[in-house]
Amino acid sequence: MVYEAMLLFGVVFIAGWLFDTLTQSRHALTLRHARQFWLFLVLGAYFIFFWHRSGQTLAMKTWRIKLVTPDAVQIPITKAITRYLLAWMWFLPAMTLDYALDLKGWASIGVIAVGMALWAMTIRLNKDRQFLHDQLAGTRLIHFNTPTAPKKTKSDSEQI
Repeated sequence: MVYEAMLLFGVVFIAGWLFDTLTQSRHALTLRHARQFWLFLVLGAYFIFFWHRSGQTLAMKTWRIKLVTPDAVQIPITKAITRYLLAWMWFLPAMTLDYALDLKGWASIGVIAVGMALWAMTIRLNKDRQFLHDQLAGTRLIHFNTPTAPKKTKSDSEQI
């Protein structure tokens, strides 16, 4: 998640710049809710595009993780959208509680961290250790190794 967040920094930066340019915003809190909705759509487009196209975002390629479904070679667009929306469950319940209790500072960060930890614990609900949002979306993450080059034998060297 940390590596994905580093890559998304550039996506969010460009999307924010584009939003500010098009709306002539001079302050980050101007049109705050419209900006949040715009970034929600941009992030959704990023994830849905890569999951549908190859099953991997740029960070997932680096870590050799792939999103798959049991029955399809390519992730259907509907499953990618469903997974994106359900993945927000990492944050939304805790953020809702944070907002309802009007928490500030470390208390706010603590509630969100506990919420994320509880969501991460949903892997215990599945024998294959898949997150709840993947179970509900009908997807799963797999880790694969890069094929290694065959070792040269003495007979291979003699042929050259």
